[in-house]
Amino acid sequence: MEGTLAALAEPNRVRIIELLLSGPRPVNEIVAELALPQPLVSKHLRFLREAGLVRVRPQGQQRLYELEPGPFQELDRWVSSFRRLWEDRLDRLDAYLQDIQRKKRTRK
Repeated sequence: MEGTLAALAEPNRVRIIELLLSGPRPVNEIVAELALPQPLVSKHLRFLREAGLVRVRPQGQQRLYELEPGPFQELDRWVSSFRRLWEDRLDRLDAYLQDIQRKKRTRK
């Protein structure tokens, strides 16, 4: 998972991931969308591929890049553990605030 987090630490790589959410894209489309030089986009795509976040497949003369779901599922499981922690804490805070409101109403 460290490789996933390292790959997502760079904003242009996150932008590439966001573009690929809608489906596979060739390099030239990614270059056009990001308005970055093609060698820089290729460097980011190579980093993402080596981190296991994207895969590439040839289609005619083009190379299509698409998301590899496994690392994102692992990341989601990890983030979910924190989500449960915060949801529990927020539920307790909500109960506490409701209790305070009830006490205020009964004093009036």
